[in-house]
Amino acid sequence: MEHSFSPHVSGFNPLVGTASWSDKTLLDCCKFYPPTAKTPEARLRFYASQFNLVEVDTSYYAIPAVTMAQHWAERTSPGFVFNVKAFSLFTGQWTSTDVLPRDIKEALVPGRRMVYKDMAAEFREELWKRFVACLVPLQVNNKLGLVHFQFSPKVVRHPVAMAHIEHCVEHLPGHILSIEFRHPSWWENDAVTADTLAMLRSLGLVHTIVDGPQGSPHSVPAIWETSHPDHALLRLHGRNAVAYGMPAKSAAERFDYAYTSAELQTLAQRYSPIARSVRYPHAVFNNCMEDKSQLNAREFLTALRGG
Repeated sequence: MEHSFSPHVSGFNPLVGTASWSDKTLLDCCKFYPPTAKTPEARLRFYASQFNLVEVDTSYYAIPAVTMAQHWAERTSPGFVFNVKAFSLFTGQWTSTDVLPRDIKEALVPGRRMVYKDMAAEFREELWKRFVACLVPLQVNNKLGLVHFQFSPKVVRHPVAMAHIEHCVEHLPGHILSIEFRHPSWWENDAVTADTLAMLRSLGLVHTIVDGPQGSPHSVPAIWETSHPDHALLRLHGRNAVAYGMPAKSAAERFDYAYTSAELQTLAQRYSPIARSVRYPHAVFNNCMEDKSQLNAREFLTALRGG
């Protein structure tokens, strides 16, 4: 994958951005977008003038239309990168048939919640085709970064899960997948951690370094390692341990946290050696309450560049 970046300092141009550019609390707070950015097109154009990376979050909830992905490509300048989250059904998450494409939805029981193995193979294969198709406009315009698999906390370290990861790789030839585990069994001790990283390396996958709340059954440690020769990924979920363990809350409430300058400086210092060892270092802020992720992403980028 080649990107037409404009190098910042000595060729070091980290990809830093946020998980989505259109969260409700971000739009409602009126702190990030100027008053003139009143349409989806205007907001994306403005966002892309501030950052060089964004994570597409909506693709987790429903497979985007190809025309939508084409609009994203057209509304951003050369060098801008989209990381795209994999559709929830592919990640071990319970998914309602209501969010499937209309023709597939009509062939299934309305409102039924399913996991991947529950769905007939013919429908699963069609969903993979639709998902791959939505990536094409970004890929042909040289704007597709990573396809991010944020696996359900129910996906524990097990041969079945490992086989499913290989299955995902097989369905996305020519794409670079990043993997984020949300069950601690993948990192429970040094030996297991080494095995997990070895598996990711053998499959050509990008390990996701996670900075997030601790103390929850679903908390995972930050493993400061790389598994891919060209890409590294740091995802930052904030450190709101109280809200994180309450799944009834909205995503914005669960990840409501503003990193301090000291925390961002420490994180930048820790990530810098990794970021400078690969061609494409990514950092995505998912502390998505109002404009907290945008503010933190800007400050982190300055710290990471050594400013």
